[in-house]
Amino acid sequence: MGLIEKHALIKQLAPPLDALLAGQLLDEFISLERRYVLRDWEPAELDGGQFAEILARILYHADSGHVDHSKNFDECLKYVEDATNSNSHAMAPRQNALHLARVLRTIYSFRSQRGAVHISPSYSANHMDSKLMIECSRWALNEVFRLFLQTDPESTAKAIRELLHFDVPCVGRFEDAIVVQRVDLAAEEEILVLLHYAGEAGFSRKELGQFAKLAPSTVTNTLRDLTSAGKRQALILSTQNYRLTDLGAKRIREEMADKLLLG
Repeated sequence: MGLIEKHALIKQLAPPLDALLAGQLLDEFISLERRYVLRDWEPAELDGGQFAEILARILYHADSGHVDHSKNFDECLKYVEDATNSNSHAMAPRQNALHLARVLRTIYSFRSQRGAVHISPSYSANHMDSKLMIECSRWALNEVFRLFLQTDPESTAKAIRELLHFDVPCVGRFEDAIVVQRVDLAAEEEILVLLHYAGEAGFSRKELGQFAKLAPSTVTNTLRDLTSAGKRQALILSTQNYRLTDLGAKRIREEMADKLLLG
C-alpha cells in the first residue's frame, strides 16, 4: 500500500473487528483494485466471491458477537438476515447490516450465476461485469469503514480515498527508503508513479529528490512540467508537497497501469 499502511488501518478497525478478518478483507480488496485497473477482468469476478465471504464473516461477528474464521457465506448472512426473527443482533440500526448483506448476496450470486466460478463455453469475463463487482466491493468496504473505523469522519474519508489508490507493486519500501524498482521508466513516469504511491499527502520536493533516481535538475524540470497549465497532472499543496490531480490519476489508470507492475 501507499503511505496509509495496512497495519495502521487494521489497528483502527480491530477492535471492534477481528484483526485476522480485517487484514484478509483489505488484502482481497487491494488485489481486486490492482487487477481491475490493470484490465484483468477475470479475477474481479472470481475473487469478488472471496471478498464477500470474508466480509460476511465480519458482518456475522459484528452482529452476533462471535468470531468464526471458517463459517460459510450463507450461514453468516442467514444469521444477520434472520428470516424467523429468532436471533439477537448487536448491529443497530438493523438496516446497516441488512444493506450490507444484500450487496454481498449480489456479489456472491452474480459471480456464480454468470459462470465465473466454473468453466463455461458461453461466458468470458468482461469489463462491465467486473465493474459491477468492483463497485459493489468498493461500496461494501466504504460502509465497513463508515461503521467501524475508529476515527473522525474526515480521516475515514481520507483512508477510503487513499486505499482506492491500491498497491503499487513496482514501488518498494525498505525501512525509510522508497524506490521505484523499474529501470525502464521515463523521468516523468517515475515521478508520476511516486506521486501515485504518495496518495493525498503527497511528497515534498526533497523527498522526491531522494526517492527518484534522477538528476536534481531533471526532478525540478519534470515537476514544473507536470504542474504547468498545459498538463495540470500534479499540483503543490499548502504544505508545499506535490500530489497528483485527477488528470494525473487518469493518466496512471489509462496509460501507465502496466508500468506499475514490478516488471
